[in-house]
Amino acid sequence: RPMGVIIIRAMVGRSPNSWSDAARRAVETAAKTVRNIQTVEVVKSTAEVRDGEIVEYRVELKIGFEYEG
Repeated sequence: RPMGVIIIRAMVGRSPNSWSDAARRAVETAAKTVRNIQTVEVVKSTAEVRDGEIVEYRVELKIGFEYEG
């Protein structure tokens, strides 16, 4: 199968549970409207803290999918 063009899109996933859950949720959401997701790169992991506790994990992702022109 010949290699095609890969399109990269940025997203931010969020979760109250973990950074990996935030990434999983972002990919699940993207997969509802984007086909052929092939790669995910976590660019940055951050979190919101309140009263000394993490209340929301966030991951900035680059999602790669094959162009179907």
